[in-house]
Formats: sequence, C-alpha cells, structure tokens
Amino acid sequence: MSDLKQWSKSSWQQYEALQQPNWPDKEKYEAVVSALATLPPLVFAGEIRDLKTLLGKAGAGEAFLLQGGDCSEEFSRCTAPNIRETLKVLLQMAVILTYAGDKPVVKVGRIAGQYAKPRSSDTENVDGVEMPSYRGDMANSAEPNLEARIPDPERLMKGYNMSAATLNLLRAFTRGGFSSLHRVQAWNQEFVKRSPMGRSYERLAKQISHALKFMETIGIATDIPQMKQAQFFTSHEALFLGYEEALTREDSVDGGWYDCSGHMLWIGDRTRQLEGAHIEFLRGVNNPLGMKVGPNHNIDEILRILDRLNPENEPGRMTLITRFGARQIEKHLPPLLRAIKSAGKEVLWSCDPMHANTFNSESGHKTRDFENILCELRCFFELHWSEGTVPGGVHFELTGDDVTECIGGARKLSDAQLSQRYLTTCDPRLNAEQSLEMAFQIAEMIRTS
Repeated sequence: MSDLKQWSKSSWQQYEALQQPNWPDKEKYEAVVSALATLPPLVFAGEIRDLKTLLGKAGAGEAFLLQGGDCSEEFSRCTAPNIRETLKVLLQMAVILTYAGDKPVVKVGRIAGQYAKPRSSDTENVDGVEMPSYRGDMANSAEPNLEARIPDPERLMKGYNMSAATLNLLRAFTRGGFSSLHRVQAWNQEFVKRSPMGRSYERLAKQISHALKFMETIGIATDIPQMKQAQFFTSHEALFLGYEEALTREDSVDGGWYDCSGHMLWIGDRTRQLEGAHIEFLRGVNNPLGMKVGPNHNIDEILRILDRLNPENEPGRMTLITRFGARQIEKHLPPLLRAIKSAGKEVLWSCDPMHANTFNSESGHKTRDFENILCELRCFFELHWSEGTVPGGVHFELTGDDVTECIGGARKLSDAQLSQRYLTTCDPRLNAEQSLEMAFQIAEMIRTS
C-alpha cells in the first residue's frame, strides 16, 4: 500500500497518465496551469466534507444518491436557461424520490466541470482525414477540422471560468428561493405538463403543497432553510490531471488536501490502473470519490484499488458506480457484491444504467432504450436485496431539455423520431419527461427496500 507521506499533489507526474491531451505548446500549457493554481477554489473543503458525510449515510441505507447531468458539458451551452433546466429536472427527481420513496436524497450534478472526456484513440478519421480525437471542450473543439481539433491550453482556463459561472448560478438558484418546496409545482415545464409523467408529477406536487399548507395552518413554520433552500453538489470525472492539480489546495481547518474543482470526483473505467497517475493523484485528496466499474474488471484489482484510495475504510469516501448493461449485470454484479461485502469494504453502491446500454439505431443515431435502462436498474436493486447489500444511488446522463435522444418511455419515442431534437455531441441523454418517469420507477424500488 502506498504511503500517504510520500504523496504530493504533483506526485502523479511520476506515473503514466492515460487520456491526457497532447498539448503541442508545452510552455503555454505550463503557463496556463500555473495561472490556474493562483485562482480561487471553485468549491470549498467544508462543502466537500458535508457531501462525504451524506454519502456515508447513503452507503448505510439512510439516504439515496441522485447523480446526473450532461455526458460532456459544452461551452456554448453554459447559459442560464440550460443550467436552470438541468437543475430543475434534478430537483423534480429528488422530490419524487424523497416524497414517494420516503428517503432523503443527496443531489449531485454532473455539472460545473464535466468538460473533459476519455476516448478510445488519440486520433480519429473524419471524412478521410486523420485528426486528433475530440476530448471535450476543455481540450479542443468538436468541429470536424484539423485546426479546431488541436488541443489548446487556453481552454483549461475557459473551463475554469465556465465552471465558476455555473457554480455561481447554481448557488443563486439553490439558496435564493428557486429551489423552495413552495415552488415545487412551478418546476414543471410546459412540454412535460402535457405528458403522463407531467400529470403524475403535478399530483405529487399538489400533495406536497397541501402538506405545507397544513403545517402552516397548525402553526409549524415552513419559512425555514430546509424548505426554502436545497443542498446541491457538483461532480465530474477527474481526467485532465494538470487542471486537477492546479485546483488542489491545503485546507486551513484540517490540514488536508482537497481538489477544489468539484465536490465529488470520479475515476473512469479507462483510467483506474492501480499504478497509474489517476489513482496516485486521487489517493491524496480528501474528496469523496466515485469509480466506474464495467464488465472488464478484475475483482482482486478493485479490492487493491479500494485499499489504495481508502486505506482507513472511511464511510462516504468511495462510491462504486457499476455500468454492466441490462444483459450482463446479473453475471457481473453478484460476485462483486460478495467480494466487497466479504472484505468488509465501506462503499456506496450506485448504478449507471446508461453507458453499457448504448447502441446505434437503424436510423444511424447513437441511442439508448428506456426499457434497457430501467431493466438494469431493476436488476441492480433486486441483486442487492438478494445479497443483503444496499442499493444506494443512481447515475444518469440527462437533460432538462425536450430532446429526442433515447427511445422509449411513456410516449414510446421511436427511432424515426430521434432526428427531431437530437442535440447531443456526445452520448444520448434522457429528456425531462423520461427522467421524471425514471424517478417514479426508482421511488417504488426504494420504498420496497
């Protein structure tokens, strides 16, 4: 096991770092990273500690983690309406899970930093021209031309600024009245209201409003922070390590190191090498960590990684985000559950039912089927129940927009309809209506737990 005394926020540089952009101008890159290191933190150590405590409760079955947002954020979509709609659908889902599922919900967005993405190759062929792969807006542009694909370090600075602007708005929305339970009916968008799920949500929202009025009638104050504000945290995949190092700071309260680029960081299926740079970096920061686990995992290695990242076996530190797919979850999840339970590891189990259920439709669109997503979630809950472990959270790619990217759901969105509003430049997302439908389904599962 690695000795934390030998760790520094730059010690990862002595290890192999996968999935990093090939910055052509090294001096410019170093200058940008140095400048980032002088800027204020995006989030604060106290907030990070609060989230870790809440995730510890979710791991014990006393709360439930809802994590969701865009596959990969885009600079062009860092606007007040887009941020508001993503927050709104997550708040709606949380209300459904809390009220119908009888459990407090920890709300974590894939937002304010999810500007980097891993790729299977450094280059790709576009119309017969080989060019650098698009690695997210914080590295290069998705435009299919050679000049736009050259990684530019200035995009790291822009990513910081966009994240700061997003966090500023999120804090205003969650603390300034927008997220008040008194406005729960106002969160329902017009295009959702007309749908079956929108009407179900409207009925639930009225029940909450009646409950609040009853409390006021008998003299119980509802003008309190718990009713008027919402705790909301941010997360992203800690991929570009130079950026993450620049925003890592030593806390004056407890003397620990925190990556202040986001509250929760996760490590992907492609970068969780035991002796790799990502594990080396993340083992030394005190943030709660997520780790994606797909079908191609080795259980012994997962256990060694948990020892490396969480040597004190601290509750709330580690979230294992399984992504097996509807067809493979019954094969892969039970042995993993048994091994982690037998080893006595403190983990929060979360299900990502999106990534392993992606396919290309007949129309040529990359899509996901609502039924496959729901099937994997149901299996996730049922397998945990049978093994005596806690299904503690879910991890979605979703948007508050009226997109047509995933087929199925209450409106039975078809392959032929995907082209109507297919807006993603990355992976297909659940739209607001599909997200609400999913929340109602999960609430039933939580209540059964």
